[in-house]
Amino acid sequence: MNTTPTRRAARALGLALALAGTTALAALPAPTPAQQQAAAAKKAQADAQAAQDKVRLAASMDAVSARWRARAAAQGWRTHPPVAIAAAGTGAAAAAVGAPAGQPEGKLTPAGAAAPMRSEKSGTAPPSSDVKAGPTKAEPAGTAPTVVKDTPKVHNR
Repeated sequence: MNTTPTRRAARALGLALALAGTTALAALPAPTPAQQQAAAAKKAQADAQAAQDKVRLAASMDAVSARWRARAAAQGWRTHPPVAIAAAGTGAAAAAVGAPAGQPEGKLTPAGAAAPMRSEKSGTAPPSSDVKAGPTKAEPAGTAPTVVKDTPKVHNR
């Protein structure tokens, strides 16, 4: 067999990649109980840090809001009372996060389901007034352009 050095190198490279690919498909061993405990402790520590960060963020936002409200009152601006926000992940606030606006529990109400759908795209509504009625008409050949592309002469020198 007559092979050049580059072909031999290419074959060797291909064989090496094939062997590397098969070792990459090997399954990892299951974690030991000590590794599982370490991972659980690390997750608990991260969760505790996230909870602390959330509390610090809420306190910071409250301080900024209070400072802004004090300045607004001093400058005579009209302010509205702050809105109470439920804690994240509790009660109706958590359920309403994924729900569409105005839909209880994310389900369409019977009145909403019975309402007729009106859409220009689906053809159930007339087109808007700003929609072109038809294609722009072509100008006859030889007609002068309606837009002048030259720079106007300015006499302000």
